[in-house]
Amino acid sequence: MNLQVHQLLQNDTICAVSTAYGNGAIAVVRLSGKDAINICNKIFSAQHKNSKITEAASQTLHFGSIINEDQTLLDEVIVGIFRNPHSYTGEDIVEISCHGSVFIQDQLMKILIRNGARAAKPGEFTMRAFLNGKMDLAQAEAVADLISSNSSAAHKIAIKQMKGGFSQQIKNLRTELIDLSALLELELDFSEEDVEFASREKLSELLKKIYTEVNSLMESYSLGNVLKSGIPVAIIGKPNVGKSTLLNIFLNEDRAIVSEIPGTTRDTIEDTMNIQGVCFRFIDTAGLREAKDIIENMGVERTYEKIAMASVIIYMFDINENSVEEIKTIISDFKSRIAGEEKKIILVANKIDQLGEYPKGFKDLEELETIFISAKRRENIHLIIESLLKSVNENFLNTDGTIVTNSRHYEALLRSTDSMKEALVRLNEGISNDLLSTHIRSALHYLSVITGDITNEDILDTVFGKFCIGK
Repeated sequence: MNLQVHQLLQNDTICAVSTAYGNGAIAVVRLSGKDAINICNKIFSAQHKNSKITEAASQTLHFGSIINEDQTLLDEVIVGIFRNPHSYTGEDIVEISCHGSVFIQDQLMKILIRNGARAAKPGEFTMRAFLNGKMDLAQAEAVADLISSNSSAAHKIAIKQMKGGFSQQIKNLRTELIDLSALLELELDFSEEDVEFASREKLSELLKKIYTEVNSLMESYSLGNVLKSGIPVAIIGKPNVGKSTLLNIFLNEDRAIVSEIPGTTRDTIEDTMNIQGVCFRFIDTAGLREAKDIIENMGVERTYEKIAMASVIIYMFDINENSVEEIKTIISDFKSRIAGEEKKIILVANKIDQLGEYPKGFKDLEELETIFISAKRRENIHLIIESLLKSVNENFLNTDGTIVTNSRHYEALLRSTDSMKEALVRLNEGISNDLLSTHIRSALHYLSVITGDITNEDILDTVFGKFCIGK
């Protein structure tokens, strides 16, 4: 589907059930397009006979009935009128709030289609909002993120992006690149007069400033991605130290099998939990030990794969069975097998209920944040939760800094920084302005792709195809 087809589709009036499918107290059926109000008028009978929705003001509600083609009553509804351009899509919109029966929803959709509407495609309402200039592409994607947000952190990021915070930052950076490109183009126009509008040092300084800002946005993706999908927390340790018990406590259900038999968990078990507005994705892993069979060996290898993917590692051990030196050796061993110094490690000493007193020497492990617990008695679990919350960069979340959560945006920022890096290298080598402008224009292109100032049908179909029908 190309951009011209997208524009032609706007001549249609579309309809869809915008609430989740299934029985409920109410459901909302939405129409958008130039005939939305006229189509609704054909099937809607207002309670006040002298009231006509074709003459109704925008942003008004009207009570009445939906009439079947055989003139029987389908349902009593409330109709909302939103006239262009003051609507979500920038077109005339009608929202019909009916009772939430699946039968009523299906019948209402059939009646609307028979009277001239067309069933909407996934994300088509938001796509029309984009095409009509009600929002840019980054804001449209934030709408989808807002719908799928499952924590206050993800919600906060999506709201900010939907309100245009990220878009404005990209637009400001684009303006700076355009100004930089204009300086280079201007010098080209006066090349015969040997006029220099900005020194090479000044150009390099400006370009480095823009590069630093774009690179900072790109680097925020590592945090934004985990906040959006859940911060991965791997629970690791030797067999039978209480890993599965701890997972069950976090999730408040018997998600993992607990047994005194070592090696019960042979594969990873994952589930998510929202803790004070932050989504954590807990991963219970197979015990780290020398495997006795091929299946257990596969479980251990998968454990190391999950360790590599995790942002936080909870290493559990039985405080009754390990010396300080043994723990240090174990930690050092698995650190050597993973990459990423930024991983947070929380050391958890379990089974304190079996101790008379704490062994000496464990203060040596303070730099690894040792927490002493009894998973069996649920003692000191809150200390682990507090430590997990600290692992989230809350100071950054509470600032006005932008966090990138979208992989498409990350790729575009990466390509833009690559072009700017190449421009900086060439600038220092004394490359001509026309060739230098090529790299600047490339960086500008990728920033424009984020907001949709430059786009194509493939990008639009990919972005809006991920939306639910009715949004």
